[in-house]
Amino acid sequence: MNIDDIIRITKSAGNIMVEAKRPEIMEKAGHANFCTETDEKIQQYLIQALSAVLPEASFLGEEDGQDVFTSKMSSGYCFVIDPIDGTSNFIFSYRPSVVSVALLKDGMPYMAVIFNPYDDMLFSAVKGQGAYMNGERIECSDTPLSDSLAVFGTAPYYTELQERTFEIAKNLLPLCVDLRRSGTAAWDMCCVAMGRCSLYFELKIQLWDYAAAALVASEAGCTVTDDIGNPLSYKGPTSVICRARGVKEIPECFPV
Repeated sequence: MNIDDIIRITKSAGNIMVEAKRPEIMEKAGHANFCTETDEKIQQYLIQALSAVLPEASFLGEEDGQDVFTSKMSSGYCFVIDPIDGTSNFIFSYRPSVVSVALLKDGMPYMAVIFNPYDDMLFSAVKGQGAYMNGERIECSDTPLSDSLAVFGTAPYYTELQERTFEIAKNLLPLCVDLRRSGTAAWDMCCVAMGRCSLYFELKIQLWDYAAAALVASEAGCTVTDDIGNPLSYKGPTSVICRARGVKEIPECFPV
Protein backbone atom coordinates (compact mmCIF):
# COMPACT_ATOMS: atom_id res chain seq x y z
CA MET A 1 0.00 0.00 0.00
CA ASN A 2 1.38 3.39 -1.02
CA ILE A 3 0.41 6.42 1.06
CA ASP A 4 0.47 8.53 -2.11
CA ASP A 5 -2.75 6.79 -3.14
CA ILE A 6 -4.41 7.74 0.15
CA ILE A 7 -3.14 11.32 -0.23
CA ARG A 8 -4.55 11.60 -3.75
CA ILE A 9 -7.93 10.21 -2.71
CA THR A 10 -8.17 12.33 0.44
CA LYS A 11 -7.39 15.51 -1.51
CA SER A 12 -10.15 14.67 -3.98
CA ALA A 13 -12.52 14.17 -1.06
CA GLY A 14 -11.55 17.60 0.26
CA ASN A 15 -12.43 19.12 -3.09
CA ILE A 16 -15.93 17.67 -2.76
CA MET A 17 -16.24 19.50 0.57
CA VAL A 18 -15.07 22.84 -0.82
CA GLU A 19 -17.31 22.66 -3.87
CA ALA A 20 -20.44 21.71 -1.90
CA LYS A 21 -23.33 24.14 -1.74
CA ARG A 22 -25.15 24.95 1.49
CA PRO A 23 -25.74 21.50 2.96
CA GLU A 24 -28.95 19.71 3.73
CA ILE A 25 -28.76 18.94 7.47
CA MET A 26 -29.75 15.57 8.88
CA GLU A 27 -29.57 15.37 12.69
CA LYS A 28 -28.34 12.12 14.23
CA ALA A 29 -28.73 10.85 17.80
CA GLY A 30 -27.41 13.15 20.53
CA HIS A 31 -27.06 16.85 21.17
CA ALA A 32 -25.73 18.86 18.19
CA ASN A 33 -24.78 15.66 16.33
CA PHE A 34 -25.31 16.53 12.68
CA CYS A 35 -24.80 14.81 9.36
CA THR A 36 -25.12 16.40 5.93
CA GLU A 37 -25.56 15.03 2.45
CA THR A 38 -21.94 16.06 1.85
CA ASP A 39 -20.71 13.88 4.74
CA GLU A 40 -22.43 10.93 3.12
CA LYS A 41 -21.23 11.81 -0.38
CA ILE A 42 -17.61 12.07 0.74
CA GLN A 43 -17.77 8.83 2.72
CA GLN A 44 -19.22 6.97 -0.25
CA TYR A 45 -16.46 8.36 -2.47
CA LEU A 46 -13.74 7.41 0.03
CA ILE A 47 -14.99 3.84 0.38
CA GLN A 48 -15.23 3.40 -3.38
CA ALA A 49 -11.82 4.93 -4.16
CA LEU A 50 -9.92 3.32 -1.27
CA SER A 51 -11.46 -0.08 -2.01
CA ALA A 52 -10.02 0.14 -5.50
CA VAL A 53 -6.45 0.52 -4.20
CA LEU A 54 -6.74 -1.92 -1.24
CA PRO A 55 -9.62 -4.34 -1.92
CA GLU A 56 -8.95 -6.50 1.16
CA ALA A 57 -9.47 -3.64 3.62
CA SER A 58 -12.55 -3.27 5.80
CA PHE A 59 -14.04 0.13 6.64
CA LEU A 60 -15.08 1.98 9.77
CA GLY A 61 -16.71 5.34 9.10
CA GLU A 62 -18.93 7.84 10.83
CA GLU A 63 -21.85 7.69 8.37
CA ASP A 64 -24.14 5.20 6.65
CA GLY A 65 -24.10 2.54 9.37
CA GLN A 66 -20.35 2.00 9.07
CA ASP A 67 -19.73 3.15 12.65
CA VAL A 68 -19.34 -0.11 14.61
CA PHE A 69 -15.89 -1.49 15.37
CA THR A 70 -15.85 -5.27 15.03
CA SER A 71 -13.32 -7.88 16.09
CA LYS A 72 -12.34 -8.56 12.48
CA MET A 73 -11.02 -4.99 12.25
CA SER A 74 -8.29 -5.95 14.72
CA SER A 75 -6.57 -8.04 12.05
CA GLY A 76 -5.52 -7.20 8.53
CA TYR A 77 -6.24 -3.75 7.09
CA CYS A 78 -9.05 -1.39 8.09
CA PHE A 79 -9.64 2.15 6.86
CA VAL A 80 -11.04 4.44 9.56
CA ILE A 81 -12.58 7.48 7.90
CA ASP A 82 -14.21 10.72 8.96
CA PRO A 83 -15.54 12.38 5.80
CA ILE A 84 -15.95 15.76 7.55
CA ASP A 85 -14.39 16.18 10.97
CA GLY A 86 -16.00 19.43 12.00
CA THR A 87 -19.45 19.02 10.46
CA SER A 88 -20.92 21.85 12.57
CA ASN A 89 -18.13 24.10 11.27
CA PHE A 90 -18.96 23.00 7.73
CA ILE A 91 -22.67 23.74 8.19
CA PHE A 92 -22.03 27.27 9.49
CA SER A 93 -19.00 28.04 7.25
CA TYR A 94 -16.81 28.30 10.33
CA ARG A 95 -13.36 26.98 9.48
CA PRO A 96 -11.72 24.58 9.53
CA SER A 97 -13.23 21.23 8.62
CA VAL A 98 -11.03 18.33 7.56
CA VAL A 99 -11.13 14.93 5.88
CA SER A 100 -9.48 12.26 8.04
CA VAL A 101 -8.32 8.85 6.80
CA ALA A 102 -6.41 6.30 8.88
CA LEU A 103 -5.30 2.85 7.79
CA LEU A 104 -5.10 0.39 10.66
CA LYS A 105 -2.89 -2.67 10.31
CA ASP A 106 -3.73 -5.42 12.79
CA GLY A 107 -5.70 -2.92 14.87
CA MET A 108 -3.05 -0.18 15.14
CA PRO A 109 -2.51 2.97 13.03
CA TYR A 110 -0.19 2.32 10.11
CA MET A 111 -0.87 5.23 7.72
CA ALA A 112 -2.70 8.52 8.19
CA VAL A 113 -3.80 11.42 6.00
CA ILE A 114 -5.69 14.52 7.16
CA PHE A 115 -6.60 17.29 4.73
CA ASN A 116 -7.80 20.82 5.48
CA PRO A 117 -8.96 21.87 1.99
CA TYR A 118 -9.73 25.46 2.98
CA ASP A 119 -6.08 26.18 3.78
CA ASP A 120 -4.62 23.52 1.47
CA MET A 121 -2.83 21.83 4.38
CA LEU A 122 -2.32 18.08 4.10
CA PHE A 123 -0.85 16.06 6.96
CA SER A 124 0.47 12.55 6.47
CA ALA A 125 2.32 9.87 8.39
CA VAL A 126 3.47 6.29 8.04
CA LYS A 127 4.28 4.42 11.23
CA GLY A 128 7.97 4.88 12.06
CA GLN A 129 8.62 7.33 9.21
CA GLY A 130 7.80 10.72 10.73
CA ALA A 131 5.00 13.23 10.16
CA TYR A 132 4.64 15.64 7.25
CA MET A 133 2.63 18.68 6.22
CA ASN A 134 2.47 19.27 2.47
CA GLY A 135 5.51 17.03 2.13
CA GLU A 136 7.67 18.87 4.67
CA ARG A 137 8.70 17.14 7.91
CA ILE A 138 7.00 18.53 11.02
CA GLU A 139 7.82 18.16 14.70
CA CYS A 140 6.01 19.27 17.82
CA SER A 141 7.23 22.06 20.08
CA ASP A 142 9.55 21.72 23.06
CA THR A 143 8.17 24.94 24.57
CA PRO A 144 6.72 24.50 28.06
CA LEU A 145 2.96 24.71 28.53
CA SER A 146 3.31 28.01 30.41
CA ASP A 147 4.54 29.64 27.18
CA SER A 148 2.13 27.88 24.82
CA LEU A 149 -1.45 27.78 23.67
CA ALA A 150 -3.63 24.80 24.61
CA VAL A 151 -6.67 23.55 22.69
CA PHE A 152 -9.62 21.46 23.81
CA GLY A 153 -12.80 19.86 22.61
CA THR A 154 -16.08 20.04 24.48
CA ALA A 155 -17.37 16.54 23.58
CA PRO A 156 -20.65 18.25 22.59
CA TYR A 157 -22.53 15.00 21.90
CA TYR A 158 -21.99 13.86 25.50
CA THR A 159 -23.73 16.42 27.69
CA GLU A 160 -22.89 14.47 30.85
CA LEU A 161 -19.23 15.46 30.34
CA GLN A 162 -19.79 19.21 30.06
CA GLU A 163 -19.23 20.11 33.70
CA ARG A 164 -16.04 18.08 33.98
CA THR A 165 -14.73 19.40 30.64
CA PHE A 166 -15.09 23.03 31.65
CA GLU A 167 -13.74 22.41 35.13
CA ILE A 168 -10.57 21.04 33.55
CA ALA A 169 -10.47 23.96 31.10
CA LYS A 170 -10.85 26.45 33.97
CA ASN A 171 -7.96 24.83 35.83
CA LEU A 172 -5.83 24.53 32.70
CA LEU A 173 -6.18 28.19 31.68
CA PRO A 174 -3.76 29.61 34.31
CA LEU A 175 -1.18 26.99 33.29
CA CYS A 176 -0.91 28.11 29.66
CA VAL A 177 -0.94 31.32 27.58
CA ASP A 178 -4.59 30.83 26.55
CA LEU A 179 -7.13 28.25 25.40
CA ARG A 180 -8.57 27.67 21.94
CA ARG A 181 -11.33 25.46 20.51
CA SER A 182 -11.57 24.72 16.78
CA GLY A 183 -14.45 22.24 16.59
CA THR A 184 -12.42 19.43 15.01
CA ALA A 185 -10.36 16.97 17.03
CA ALA A 186 -8.20 15.88 14.11
CA TRP A 187 -7.23 19.47 13.33
CA ASP A 188 -6.48 20.21 16.99
CA MET A 189 -4.05 17.28 17.20
CA CYS A 190 -2.41 18.35 13.96
CA CYS A 191 -1.92 21.82 15.47
CA VAL A 192 -0.06 20.21 18.38
CA ALA A 193 1.93 18.10 15.90
CA MET A 194 3.14 21.12 13.92
CA GLY A 195 3.95 23.25 16.97
CA ARG A 196 1.12 25.78 16.96
CA CYS A 197 0.12 24.70 20.46
CA SER A 198 1.39 22.28 23.07
CA LEU A 199 -1.62 20.41 24.44
CA TYR A 200 -5.02 19.18 23.31
CA PHE A 201 -7.63 17.36 25.37
CA GLU A 202 -11.15 16.04 24.95
CA LEU A 203 -13.02 13.70 27.26
CA LYS A 204 -14.72 11.53 24.63
CA ILE A 205 -14.13 11.23 20.92
CA GLN A 206 -14.74 8.42 18.47
CA LEU A 207 -12.13 6.30 16.71
CA TRP A 208 -12.65 8.09 13.38
CA ASP A 209 -11.94 11.41 15.13
CA TYR A 210 -8.53 10.39 16.48
CA ALA A 211 -7.11 7.38 14.59
CA ALA A 212 -5.33 9.36 11.88
CA ALA A 213 -4.46 12.41 13.98
CA ALA A 214 -2.98 10.35 16.80
CA LEU A 215 -0.51 8.78 14.36
CA VAL A 216 0.43 12.16 12.85
CA ALA A 217 0.94 13.59 16.33
CA SER A 218 2.93 10.61 17.60
CA GLU A 219 5.19 10.66 14.55
CA ALA A 220 5.76 14.39 15.16
CA GLY A 221 7.05 13.58 18.67
CA CYS A 222 3.88 14.04 20.71
CA THR A 223 2.68 11.82 23.52
CA VAL A 224 -0.92 10.69 22.93
CA THR A 225 -2.81 8.97 25.76
CA ASP A 226 -6.16 8.91 27.47
CA ASP A 227 -6.83 11.40 30.27
CA ILE A 228 -5.09 9.29 32.91
CA GLY A 229 -2.05 8.46 30.83
CA ASN A 230 -2.94 5.06 29.36
CA PRO A 231 -2.11 4.22 25.71
CA LEU A 232 -5.04 4.46 23.31
CA SER A 233 -6.66 1.14 22.37
CA TYR A 234 -7.88 2.10 18.86
CA LYS A 235 -11.03 0.04 19.35
CA GLY A 236 -13.62 2.72 20.07
CA PRO A 237 -14.38 5.98 21.87
CA THR A 238 -11.90 7.34 24.41
CA SER A 239 -10.67 10.43 26.17
CA VAL A 240 -7.53 11.90 24.58
CA ILE A 241 -4.67 14.07 25.74
CA CYS A 242 -2.10 15.00 23.09
CA ARG A 243 1.06 16.59 24.54
CA ALA A 244 4.01 18.15 22.75
CA ARG A 245 7.56 17.47 23.96
CA GLY A 246 7.57 20.59 26.10
CA VAL A 247 4.73 19.24 28.25
CA LYS A 248 6.62 16.58 30.16
CA GLU A 249 3.71 15.40 32.32
CA ILE A 250 -0.06 15.47 32.25
CA PRO A 251 -1.01 18.71 34.05
CA GLU A 252 -2.35 18.37 37.57
CA CYS A 253 -5.82 19.51 36.49
CA PHE A 254 -6.34 15.96 35.10
CA PRO A 255 -8.34 14.02 36.10
CA VAL A 256 -11.24 15.83 37.70
